Amino acid sequence: MNSYEATGVLTLEDLKDRLPPKERLEKGPVVIIECIQKIPCDPCAHICRFGAIKKPSLIDPPEVDYDKCTGCGECVAVCPGLAIFVVNFKYSDDEASVTIPYEFLPIPKKGEIFEALDREGKPVGEARVISVRRMEDKTTVVTISVRKDLAMVVRNIGRKIK
Repeated sequence: MNSYEATGVLTLEDLKDRLPPKERLEKGPVVIIECIQKIPCDPCAHICRFGAIKKPSLIDPPEVDYDKCTGCGECVAVCPGLAIFVVNFKYSDDEASVTIPYEFLPIPKKGEIFEALDREGKPVGEARVISVRRMEDKTTVVTISVRKDLAMVVRNIGRKIK
């Protein structure tokens, strides 16, 4: 039994075979798909205009061709499981950006600072809102900046700090 089956929360160990290689992470924005269950779903594969996301069958988890992924983030807004993120380690010298799906109100505003939350919803640092894309009939997409060491940990924002 992996940790996800025991707790319902994915860990980096659970995702290790599904993450982009270190070299790709260092090149710029890239999608991180944290969908491991076999469920009938495929909007991410349909929306990717670069053909970077494929599904061997309707129920298989998505597979990413990281050489084709531009990190555009279109897939983030269409995932009904809120399981797609974009990470950019090249955002700045000491920060990475993380693009997250966001379905709460009020919608964050550029420049606001929030608690950065891990996969369990626990605060692990601070996140500054870089941009907000409100997508018609889709999930709002928020891009935040966090310390680089938190880029693969932070998956949401919590209480507003400033």
